[in-house]
Amino acid sequence: MSTPNKQTRVAWLQGPAVRCESVPQGDHPPYRLVLLGAPGVGKGTQADLLSQRLGACHLSTGDMFRAAGNCAECEQSPAIQEALVYMRRGELVPDSIVWEMVRERLVCLQCSGGFVLDGFPRTLGQARSLKRLLDEQGIWLTAVVNYDLPIAEIVARLGGRRTCEKCKAVYHLTERPPKAADRCDRCEGKLFQREDDRPESIKVRMEAYERSTAFLIDFYRKSGLLMQVPATGTPDEICQRTVAELEPRRISGFAQKLWAAAEDRR
Repeated sequence: MSTPNKQTRVAWLQGPAVRCESVPQGDHPPYRLVLLGAPGVGKGTQADLLSQRLGACHLSTGDMFRAAGNCAECEQSPAIQEALVYMRRGELVPDSIVWEMVRERLVCLQCSGGFVLDGFPRTLGQARSLKRLLDEQGIWLTAVVNYDLPIAEIVARLGGRRTCEKCKAVYHLTERPPKAADRCDRCEGKLFQREDDRPESIKVRMEAYERSTAFLIDFYRKSGLLMQVPATGTPDEICQRTVAELEPRRISGFAQKLWAAAEDRR
């Protein structure tokens, strides 16, 4: 398994003209993963843990958007400028612009250290665009990990979540409670429940997620890349479960062979 490296991710966060301070090196094929999962399954946490365990960079589109809006050093490409217009209006960035921002960061997908893609692709169209780009570059995905959790547990997880109004730190009433009730441990800011973390909102979000990702999941299942992982237990237990299933895929080249075979049958 890879030894964790210092991952500055500046090429991902600031733009393609910037180069990371260090590039992970290894004597084995890198892990290249896409993570899927409904809101509340802990996908972001798993992306961070897998990045540390596997030595692959955590490439989050959410982090990329936040950097674009707050980083004076970030490149202002046409795609980023368009994305900022939507973000400032509080609107979702269209798929085509998200794709362009990812495509601009091809160097991150080519990195010898591998990657853990979190937040992309979100639609079948994005998945097909990503596949074409990776095919052109001779880059193979190791697996597409879909974290699965019953909706009742998702409601319990998100329903207990509280966010600091000042520093945006996240707590949970039972799993990660603050030291003082309703106050942030870091800055003593007041904790609140986000509107989209209320049970009625969560169910609406889940229905929308299932509608939007059904074709995406089917696409990766048919390609032989989909790996279903139960998102039950502690974050470390889920991560260990994921790594145990990933190792045979990397060693055998299972994902690459199935992906190529699936395309040959089209």
